[in-house]
Amino acid sequence: MPSSALPRGLHAVLVTSGHLRHLDPHIQLPPLLLVNSLIAAFSRAALPRLAVPLLRRLLAGSYPLRPDAFTFPPLVRAAPSPASAAQIHACTLRLGLLHPNVFVSGSLVHAYLRFGQFAAAYRVFDEMPERDVAAWNAMVSGLCRLGMLEEARRVFDAMALRDLVTWNSIISGYEQGGKVATAVELFRGMRNTGVSPDVLTLVSLASADSHLGALQQGMRMHALAVKTGLYLDLYIGTCLIDLYAKCGKLTEATLLFEQMDRRTAGPWNAIIAGLGVHGHGVKALSLFSQMRQEGIKPDHVTFVSLLAACSHAGLVDQGQSFFDMMQTAYGILPIAKHYACMVDMLGRAGQLDEAFKFIQGMPIKPDSAVWGALLGACRIHGNVEMGKVASQNPFELDPENVGYYVLMSNMYAKVGKWDGVDEVRSLVRQQNLQKTPGWSSIEVKRAVTVFYSGTQTETHPQNEDIQMELRHLLAKMKSLGYVPDYSFVLQDVEEDEKEQILNNHSERLAIAYGIISTPPRSPLNIYKNLRVCGDCHNATKYISKITEREIIVRDSNRFHHFKDGKCSCGDFW
Repeated sequence: MPSSALPRGLHAVLVTSGHLRHLDPHIQLPPLLLVNSLIAAFSRAALPRLAVPLLRRLLAGSYPLRPDAFTFPPLVRAAPSPASAAQIHACTLRLGLLHPNVFVSGSLVHAYLRFGQFAAAYRVFDEMPERDVAAWNAMVSGLCRLGMLEEARRVFDAMALRDLVTWNSIISGYEQGGKVATAVELFRGMRNTGVSPDVLTLVSLASADSHLGALQQGMRMHALAVKTGLYLDLYIGTCLIDLYAKCGKLTEATLLFEQMDRRTAGPWNAIIAGLGVHGHGVKALSLFSQMRQEGIKPDHVTFVSLLAACSHAGLVDQGQSFFDMMQTAYGILPIAKHYACMVDMLGRAGQLDEAFKFIQGMPIKPDSAVWGALLGACRIHGNVEMGKVASQNPFELDPENVGYYVLMSNMYAKVGKWDGVDEVRSLVRQQNLQKTPGWSSIEVKRAVTVFYSGTQTETHPQNEDIQMELRHLLAKMKSLGYVPDYSFVLQDVEEDEKEQILNNHSERLAIAYGIISTPPRSPLNIYKNLRVCGDCHNATKYISKITEREIIVRDSNRFHHFKDGKCSCGDFW
């Protein structure tokens, strides 16, 4: 048997098992290849403590061998700390192996970025005399993981050759970084270059489309998955269920679920979550019963979806029962997400004291999401005193999350305590935080248009028509009994200005644009990044009656289906 016929993986197996001595003596194996294979095997098994001594023996001359370019990449990939990566880096420099070999340099770039050492990674990358696509990809993917999207984009734009890994890295980076519109735009660029997508591409695209509420784009992605045969992938199918549910097409999501292989928890979790955000808590619970009957074991995600569904539907008793069931029947220990769902459920139902006691009795330290759920409930029910107590914890645990400051500021504004508003805004300024702007999007004729709250719509080509439609709607609403709720105006201004501010909230701009851009009585789908305010919720009920349209609004918490002057949430959200 020639040495070339012996797989490299077998070398490591033979060495580690102690059977090397039983090999046919006529088989000539390069000794360094054996040592490198053993180092690689230990590194892949996350056992660098066994691989490092071998390297030391090579360097000390214990073997009549010298490390080569294949010795170091496995060690770099398994490096447990930035210091160990730097030590290997120094070793490759001393041996003159770094710059001549892209494998060594590329692995160091990847390792440094894994530890967040951007400057060190860029220095290695910049000094490479030649860079293959793997080295470029290491930079792009590493920067995306660090959230350094602008830097990643500069590297991406400088690449002469991009492969599927490149495109997946940049698309996924923008999608996970919240820049979903850019992710969709990049996908179009990828298709124009002739690169075919894979499962990772379509999963990122499905998530981006679902965040934007871009149903038509999502349907084209679905068609592409069918065309390429990727729709059979379980993960893609689960993402498509999530996509259709988040785009307001719960019937389509349910049909897709019924056609899928449902032997794992993933598809069940997706449809239960979809039913929950649409307010169909009872249906979600019924589906969970069916899941158990079919012998599918629920996981921790299942119970997050169930508890959220109970929260959106006000099913407090059932939610508490599921919280107990996950521990007693399935041995699933609650994590922070489960506790946050419980606090949210109790808080939405107005049981603020019970929610506070629940937090005090938690066996784990409450995180910012748990306290944030209580703070949000205090905002809904106007409990400023408890809101003050709840706000101190998320401010300390997650001081850079401006959303908690906004909740507290809004709570003060709702009850007219403008000194409190000024105090919170001063804290925001001191920490150089930026409030997340409220926006709403609507897809008309395959194009997604985004509107921001305020009167700054002058740049929109149909601004005059939008403002005229808003004025007409306001007059008709008032004739039917609508009275603006100025408690949702978060500025201390005169009352005539307050009406104008409310009438130019982003969801109303999107609704007006949809009315003038689509046939009469056709449904409108609006997607809002923040929670819909109480006045806009009330106004949209009037608009649905005036225009005889179904208006579906998805905000940061749930779906609202407005029709004939009523909302599917029953004013509970």
